[in-house]
Amino acid sequence: MHYAEHGSGAPALLLHQTPRSWDEYRDVLPLLGGEFRAIAMDTLGFGQSARPPGPWSIELFATGVLDLCDALGLPQVSLVGHHTGAVTALEVAATAPDRVRALVLSGMPFVDAERRRRVARRAPVDHVLPAPDGSHLVRLWNNRAPYYPADQPDLLDRLVRDGLGVLDRVEEGHVAVNRYRMEERISLVRSPALVLCGELDDFSLPDLPKITASLPGARAAVLPGTGVPAVDHRPEQFAAQVLAFLRDPRRRPEPADASPSGPLTGPRPR
Repeated sequence: MHYAEHGSGAPALLLHQTPRSWDEYRDVLPLLGGEFRAIAMDTLGFGQSARPPGPWSIELFATGVLDLCDALGLPQVSLVGHHTGAVTALEVAATAPDRVRALVLSGMPFVDAERRRRVARRAPVDHVLPAPDGSHLVRLWNNRAPYYPADQPDLLDRLVRDGLGVLDRVEEGHVAVNRYRMEERISLVRSPALVLCGELDDFSLPDLPKITASLPGARAAVLPGTGVPAVDHRPEQFAAQVLAFLRDPRRRPEPADASPSGPLTGPRPR
């Protein structure tokens, strides 16, 4: 297992989306590391972590998280996950509730039977076939370009670099998410939770009310001006929300941030 860390204090373990690596949190690490021991890991199969040969699953990814916690001697951690990382964090909290102090779920879809049916009809997110002329690099870029800011091409550079590292299995993290039986697992979570989503994240934003309803007492926030790449696109904004929550995760949410209905009902910029 490969990881990077910054800071000291109570540990906060950061879990990336598919097909990224710890690098997704590169700019968030020092911001969280001022108050916590921030640890960004490469999920099993991604980045520089080992690549299990069998089928990948959220349960497998969660086992890797707990193995790393054991190896680092961390009996309890806060978990911060984005997209696939959020689903993995939820499974860790469902499997080992006593080991999760707090849970931040960013851009997480609510995966149930209806969503599995809908996603089964959708085109792959990142899958490309290698081409001798290298044109698959452009296709990998173009698959994600609609969801990334045009004025920051370096963010897509970083995603493409990570995607090339797992090109033969680049879609498997998404497949693992959509196989996961979240509707059967989410009720097992006991940790205080913060549910985040970028206002431009059409993959996950519609599920925000369903997630908060399934996690009694969860706080919720919509991040303005960003979408799927919220972590590395707006690291200061993302870190500020995470820090405010992790400082006191059991604080009862105010009525204004207990429901995301305000930001969700208005028009969203494109």
